[in-house]
Amino acid sequence: MAHSYEIKVELTKDSQLAKVDFNNLKFGQILSDHMLVADYDDGEWKEVKIVPYANLSLSPATSALHYGQAIFEGIKAYKFEDGRVSIFRPDRNFDRFNKSAVRLEMPEVPREIFMDGLKKLIDIDRSFVPPTTGASLYIRPFMFGTEPALGVHPSKSYKFVIITGPVGAYYNKPLRVKVETYFTRAAAGGVGFSKNAGNYALSLYPTRLAQDEGFDQLIWTDAKEHKYIEEAGTANLVFMLGDTLITPGSETVLQGVTRHSIMDLAKSWGIKTETRDVSVQELIEGIETGKVSEAFAAGTAATLTPISEIGYEGKIYKLSDPATREFSNKVLDYLNQLRYGKVEDPFGWNFIVG
Repeated sequence: MAHSYEIKVELTKDSQLAKVDFNNLKFGQILSDHMLVADYDDGEWKEVKIVPYANLSLSPATSALHYGQAIFEGIKAYKFEDGRVSIFRPDRNFDRFNKSAVRLEMPEVPREIFMDGLKKLIDIDRSFVPPTTGASLYIRPFMFGTEPALGVHPSKSYKFVIITGPVGAYYNKPLRVKVETYFTRAAAGGVGFSKNAGNYALSLYPTRLAQDEGFDQLIWTDAKEHKYIEEAGTANLVFMLGDTLITPGSETVLQGVTRHSIMDLAKSWGIKTETRDVSVQELIEGIETGKVSEAFAAGTAATLTPISEIGYEGKIYKLSDPATREFSNKVLDYLNQLRYGKVEDPFGWNFIVG
């Protein structure tokens, strides 16, 4: 029988809503009025509450700061034309969050806390959901070990938090990406499939080096041979190769919700799809022969962002004009209409807050 968790609510007395310029939203810079906080200690979840957004108080010995037990998710909520608010496929984020928790030896968060708490939090801060197409409310659930003690062992206590904030586009132009052939993001048997803080920390230096060369992001490759494509630093990768939509898939690749949705849509439209190993050589040859007609990044933050150029071993490979790409433009338009409630939802992907 499911445990019943009471979610206590304390509303802010100092709303920041009036300070938000919904016409000038920078990603991740504005936070909503409230946050959900739950604590895990003595083998159980307790103190589930929604409180005014505020700083957290931590011991300098907090275990996550030393041993890296920290995971998170990225979700978005959208405002329909009739004023209702919908969260896009949070059930898949919930499942992935707990898979990350298991891999990092952290407690799983109960559905009642994650899903019910998420719905209640978004309802309270629904005024922060942007009313315009192209903007959304970004939702960041995260959990970290809080035991105030040193020593390499799983934390005995944890804090689960959900914060939100209105955002515009993460990328505002097609991407120039570079194939990484030295640095490694994830290895087989590791934590590449999980959304943990360490995966992102180790990507920052190689990404900055690529940006110094004029690229926006990296295409990560496998750790053993740097022969197979994995993902970009902030999103999954998808290619139209001939008449088939292909995305890399392995235990080192994050199982993206947006990527999964795009592949499902392609299948429903009668397009061939494959989730498999994709070699760098296959991609480069496909671009040179014209067989690769589309390439894009797909993720909650990035949504669907076209790739215009790929750098590999000192050479730049240019792809077709993003404006002329049939599939990616069609799927992006459909996803926008679906998430903003402008078309029917045959897949049941929209989680209506009310």
